[in-house]
Amino acid sequence: MATVELTTDNFNEVVAGDGTVLVDFWASWCGPCRQFAPVFDEASEKHPDITFGKVDTEAQTQLAQAFGISSIPTLMAVRDGVVLYAQPGALPAPALEELIGKVQEVDMDQVKAEVARQQEEQEGQTAP
Repeated sequence: MATVELTTDNFNEVVAGDGTVLVDFWASWCGPCRQFAPVFDEASEKHPDITFGKVDTEAQTQLAQAFGISSIPTLMAVRDGVVLYAQPGALPAPALEELIGKVQEVDMDQVKAEVARQQEEQEGQTAP
């Protein structure tokens, strides 16, 4: 599957849905970004069940700021609308494959229960 260009118009629609989405925050002037691009594209061909999206941080500054992107490339892994991984740095192909495997193995019922528990705690702390 080819990568999807993510913009402020389609980001939430693509990332918030069910399934796994890998997002590459990049810029054309960034050397490590250009090195990582073929690794990311190759992984997208090997994993048609995963959505691979790219955010051009120069064209989509609002998205980059919203996610606090200060170093590129930054890779973000989202599953069922929950961010499971977000780290700067270009990964070599074996490390990207390992990350994909780990993201696919996560028990999302457990993650969602933990997120709900944390939200309840926060609401309890802010209640008057």
